[in-house]
Amino acid sequence: MGKGKIIITGASAGLGAEMAHQFAALGYDLGLCARRREKMEALRSDVIAAHPERTVELRALDVTDHDAVFTVFHELSQALGGVDRVIVNAGLGKGAALGKGRADANRRTAMTNFVGALSQSEAAMEIFREQGRGHLVMISSMSALRGMRKAMTVYAATKAGLASLAEGLRSERVPGLDVSVIYPGYIRSEMNEHVTQKTPFMVDTKTGVRSMVAAIEKRKTKAYVPAWPWVPIGWLLKLLPLSLVRKLT
Repeated sequence: MGKGKIIITGASAGLGAEMAHQFAALGYDLGLCARRREKMEALRSDVIAAHPERTVELRALDVTDHDAVFTVFHELSQALGGVDRVIVNAGLGKGAALGKGRADANRRTAMTNFVGALSQSEAAMEIFREQGRGHLVMISSMSALRGMRKAMTVYAATKAGLASLAEGLRSERVPGLDVSVIYPGYIRSEMNEHVTQKTPFMVDTKTGVRSMVAAIEKRKTKAYVPAWPWVPIGWLLKLLPLSLVRKLT
């Protein structure tokens, strides 16, 4: 018998795909969603090869399609026999300084990272309220702790929005509901694989996701991951004046 059932969005690559591997290894059955079905098919084959006892359900999903999010989440809940945890992970890292002619990229990021996350949260909460239990996990970012410059401005704002959404749900004190916000630091993923320069404190995908999964399993209200060096950096980011934050980011 499996340990539980998890829906993960943005599961075709990067952090989402690695979370699928690591949660399957822990004994969870999976409902995986992403736009790229073929990549998820390959991921499912790898997961089942390593853990043949696991159930892995796939659904193609663009999280900006509000109605599709509800349809897919309910289909996965039915296929898995309920959902214990939903991980809101789908996201984009595109962006540009405001007013520089790339409003399209900023809008797309905002629609995917926040409006799409809102749809996922609505659909998840509908299931959790009906079940009387559930664990909603928001994958935010260390950039959410302060306003960021240029290409990071909108991305950071969307990730801060996720944290605020989660806090509002915690404040509601829904019976049986746990809400976690995970703030990853620099973890190598598909989103940042184009970055060629050496980034301080960057860790590989498996190492970074291992820290994320450990925090999620503990149902932490919030977690900066990996803890070193991001716990002290997070403390500094919240306290330093903007003039110094600008030099660090």
